[in-house]
Amino acid sequence: MNIMDFNVKKLAADAGTFLSRAVQFTEEKLGQAEKTELDAHLENLLSKAECTKIWTEKIMKQTEVLLQPNPNARIEEFVYEKLDRKAPSRINNPELLGQYMIDAGTEFGPGTAYGNALIKCGETQKRIGTADRELIQTSALNFLTPLRNFIEGDYKTIAKERKLLQNKRLDLDAAKTRLKKAKAAETRASQLNSARLEGDNIMVNFSYMLNLLHVKWLKIWAEEVTKSEQELRITQSEFDRQAEITRLLLEGISSTHAHHLRCLNDFVEAQMTYYAQCYQYMLDLQKQLGSFPSNYHSNNNQTAVAPVPSASSNVIGSSALTSTSSLVITSPSNLTDLKECGGSRRARVLYDYDAANSTELSLLADEVITVFSVVGMDSDWLMGERGNQKGRVPITYLELLN
Repeated sequence: MNIMDFNVKKLAADAGTFLSRAVQFTEEKLGQAEKTELDAHLENLLSKAECTKIWTEKIMKQTEVLLQPNPNARIEEFVYEKLDRKAPSRINNPELLGQYMIDAGTEFGPGTAYGNALIKCGETQKRIGTADRELIQTSALNFLTPLRNFIEGDYKTIAKERKLLQNKRLDLDAAKTRLKKAKAAETRASQLNSARLEGDNIMVNFSYMLNLLHVKWLKIWAEEVTKSEQELRITQSEFDRQAEITRLLLEGISSTHAHHLRCLNDFVEAQMTYYAQCYQYMLDLQKQLGSFPSNYHSNNNQTAVAPVPSASSNVIGSSALTSTSSLVITSPSNLTDLKECGGSRRARVLYDYDAANSTELSLLADEVITVFSVVGMDSDWLMGERGNQKGRVPITYLELLN
């Protein structure tokens, strides 16, 4: 029974406090009550914290979009994070593209120029996919997590203390209003008590009785002065204490900015590493593809080089190499001359080639081998010889020498 009475009393007290705050807030909005203004420094800190929260949320969300453009994947990752479970690993777009290229190149044949190029491009795409995965992991750990911790941790604490400060301010202003009313009532009572009544007619006596009742009622307010003054001192103390707590928390925003700056540097460094890796991967791929004959580079350049009828034109000069972006061209007339004369020539290997079977000869880029034609052999192949090793080699991998 005592516990129930205590709960009822506490509920009634809380309801009274809530109603008092609601009345004070409404009167402030209507301009019928005074409002205690926070000091300028605290107001600036509150504005800075709110601005930090808004822009941190925007940067965090857009960074998530940058790292994971697929909205369904972001929702899935969010659900797994809330369930405190690890999201399943999925293949990303560059890795998927790379796998398709490798599969296509394997089916077309690694010994063909197109098939080999597809395989090389696919391997590069898969390396880019791995670098992309590393960028996402590093950025999430070093950049997104600190931003999220601020929004879900530090700022929530600041918002809670800020709301508590607002309630303490409303309590303080309500106490000031009650004290003001109590003092006004006390002054009115003093004026009525000092008033002298003249005459003895019935109206004077009736007026006297009304004034007496009025005075009695006003004295009730007068008795509230001491109580209101004590309440004001308590609410002022609680407000000052809460303002100090809030101020200390808000001053930590500067430290938050410094921490986020370090996180931003980590994010930039992760991006720099990622783009540097991608650039190097593509540069290596370009060099490998640059070793292909020009008629395999672009359909628009197929007619750029005409067959050279004279034997003296078999070797491409340095000026020609420069004009074709350092791409080595094997003239079809050279190959025709070689097949017609039936003799052997020296040839430089343009890039690596792995033999598909025992009838073929594996090649290493930049090595020089001897090649010759064999009657009945496919026009895309020559017979290569390195020491006591012999085997078929694709002509697109060779540059004939004088």
